Amino acid sequence: MSDAAGTLTALIRADAWRMMALQVVRTIDLPDGWIGAGFVRDAMWDHLHGWTGRKPSGDVDVVWFDPDRIDAADDAAVEGRLHTLCEDVDWSVRNQARMHHRNGDRPYRSVADAMTFWPETATAVAVRLTQDDRLEINAPLGLDDLVGLRLMPKAGREATFAARVAAKHWLTRYPKLRVTAS
Repeated sequence: MSDAAGTLTALIRADAWRMMALQVVRTIDLPDGWIGAGFVRDAMWDHLHGWTGRKPSGDVDVVWFDPDRIDAADDAAVEGRLHTLCEDVDWSVRNQARMHHRNGDRPYRSVADAMTFWPETATAVAVRLTQDDRLEINAPLGLDDLVGLRLMPKAGREATFAARVAAKHWLTRYPKLRVTAS
C-alpha cells in the first residue's frame, strides 16, 4: 500500500461518521458499490489543511454499477433505502452504468472506468468497506493530485471543471489548493 493510500485509509478509519456511512452502504450490498468524491476528497484535504472532525460538505455520493438497473428510479429506490437506514445523511446515488448518456461519453464498464471521465482528477477517488471490514480504495487516476492539493481538469472537461471549482468554493474553503492545467 502506498503512503497516500495508507494515510487515506487511516483518515477514513479514524472518522466515526465516515465509517458509519460506509457501514450503511455496505448493508445494502450494491454491485460495484462505493462512496466517492467529496466524501473522500474532503477527508484528505481537511487533513492536509490541519482541520479535524469536519463532515464532508454537500451530499454523500454513492456510486455503483449495474447495467441491468439503469433507470433513474433505481437510484431513487437505493437513496430511499439508505435514507431509511440513516436519515441524517444527504445521500446521492448514481448508477454509473447510465451516466455516460448524461455526460456524452462511451458506455462505462465499471465504477472505476466511469471515474476516469469525472471532471477533476483529485475527486476521482472512492472507498468501500468490505464484508470482512477491509477498506478498499478505488483510485483509477491515482492519489497524487488528491494528496498534492492539485486541482486539475480532465482533458475535455475544462468548462465543467471551472464551473465546479467556482460553485463549490474549493479555493476559498481550501486555500492551499493549486489549479493546474490538464
